[in-house]
Amino acid sequence: METILHGVLLAFGLILPLGVQNVFIFTQGATQPSLMRALPATLTAAFCDTVLILLSVWGLSLIIMQVEALRTILMVAGVLFLFYMSITIWRSVPSSVNEGEAMPAKKQILFACSVSLLNPHALLDIVGVIGTSALKYNGFALVLFTASCIIVSWIWFFGLMFIGSHIRHFGNQTTIMTLFNKSSAIFIFAMAIYLGLGIL
Repeated sequence: METILHGVLLAFGLILPLGVQNVFIFTQGATQPSLMRALPATLTAAFCDTVLILLSVWGLSLIIMQVEALRTILMVAGVLFLFYMSITIWRSVPSSVNEGEAMPAKKQILFACSVSLLNPHALLDIVGVIGTSALKYNGFALVLFTASCIIVSWIWFFGLMFIGSHIRHFGNQTTIMTLFNKSSAIFIFAMAIYLGLGIL
């Protein structure tokens, strides 16, 4: 129970803060015409997190943290992608304004992979924190710890999708989603600047 609790609390602590991944999944839940249409983004994000958690537990964290050049390359690529994401979200039109603008499945999958695998915060959190925390466990305890982190990730992303889908029931959906998109874009742009300054 102590191992499971450790995995659950650690995963929730890392995934709870508002981040690019969370913003994207929530936005898809809110802008897609149905929950089924938002599944590609949600499933992809959860799957990518699962892969990162497994790789970090298997030792990828030790490689990345020891090779400074690799860490820097990942950070720079992540910052550039965050700038791209902020511009894309700022220009996006909520589906209630133009239903044809709802992001198609292929684009959802591509974006979800990008915000998961090119997001510096996600990489450092999962690889650096979960990977190093897993070093204290062996055998079945390691399996329990890893499974706990993965299950929390899946529950969280599906929860965000459901919550986002219910925002259309409150007030003027177009106004709410336009405001949310603009706020998200500004947040992501600010995060990109912050991470970029950290690299410099």
